[in-house]
Amino acid sequence: MKKIAIIGGGAAGYFVAANLGKVVGQQTVLFEQANLPLQKVRISGGGRCNVTHACFDPLDLVEFYPRGKKELLSVFYTFQPGDTMAWFDDRGVELKIEDDNRIFPVSNSSLSIIEALTKAADENKVQLNFSDGVQDISKVDGGYQITTKSGTQFFESIIITTGSTPKFWKSLKGFGLKIIEPVPSLFTFNCKDPRIEGLMGISFESAEVKINQQKLDAEGPLLITHWGFSGPAILRLSAWGALKLNDTAYKFDIEINFVNQTKDEVISLLNTKKQQDAKKNIHKYNPFDFPKRFWISILNYCQIDEQKVYADLSKKQIETIATELTQGVYKINGKSTFKDEFVTAGGVDLKEIDFQTMQAKKSPNLFLAGEVLNIDAITGGFNFQACWSEAFIISEKLKEIYQ
Repeated sequence: MKKIAIIGGGAAGYFVAANLGKVVGQQTVLFEQANLPLQKVRISGGGRCNVTHACFDPLDLVEFYPRGKKELLSVFYTFQPGDTMAWFDDRGVELKIEDDNRIFPVSNSSLSIIEALTKAADENKVQLNFSDGVQDISKVDGGYQITTKSGTQFFESIIITTGSTPKFWKSLKGFGLKIIEPVPSLFTFNCKDPRIEGLMGISFESAEVKINQQKLDAEGPLLITHWGFSGPAILRLSAWGALKLNDTAYKFDIEINFVNQTKDEVISLLNTKKQQDAKKNIHKYNPFDFPKRFWISILNYCQIDEQKVYADLSKKQIETIATELTQGVYKINGKSTFKDEFVTAGGVDLKEIDFQTMQAKKSPNLFLAGEVLNIDAITGGFNFQACWSEAFIISEKLKEIYQ
């Protein structure tokens, strides 16, 4: 009986196992070094699991991937978010599209996704080896030899879905595959600055963030944290700038527009307030949507006296406030991991892969999917979608080979 090995029990590995079909499933072994599978699925979206994103045109979908855009186009034409929704719906998992187009299970629990995947793998009679990490992979005549603590086995085909694990990149180098040195992606920015001191938890619905030295910019919700800045705008910037920001050792300046208005528009607004609300205390009357605490912090930074009313504002003071709100410059000194959802840019060079089959060009019957490849995306369910799509293609190819 021919045998298939899946190395890695994450989203991509389990989706291969869940789609192989019972005939192939009887010949399949999944190895996972942890005692529980699908750890990233479990914690994604605060435990709700952001399954995918409501972007159903592959041409639009690939725009969310800083690395892998060109290669994923054909992959998404084969299997896209609509197919993901249908797959889970067919297995009794109802999904919902939220206002920001992220897709979650209606249950608001990642367990719904985990149960669907594990049930499908069980139905396919996949042999699950937990707490049994792969120690060595070697090419032999007709296939591959895998050694774990429980012994050595021969497999005709292997699927590597090990995520960002340096050990397996080293093994794949031994097979002649080029590895792009991995660097962090999707991280938050560390910043110590009096303007945001003590303001953790304050958020801005739509901010613009720029790193002018690197010609990078992003827009979206922004959050002040106890260590600096986070939120979708920051995470998008970190994904698109992953390589450049690594080169700076994560020391750079960012320019933030907190109000999503131009400087001239803010000046005009404050001049209007000066005329219409001349006797109102500036500190007590915040003309913007963001929390009052941030407004007071900016006024203090601009040295606006607490007793001042709008009529007292000078032209220079109005310009200074407008500059801080629309072009405030903050020094970043380091990064922090975004929750537990660590993502890397880097991995197996995409030129090494045939994206019609997800097979390594230099190693027949060696398939790769997920974060082991040099593919990553911004937040919003896109990284999972790449896993589902790549894994589906692998399962279809294996069916073609073995059924």
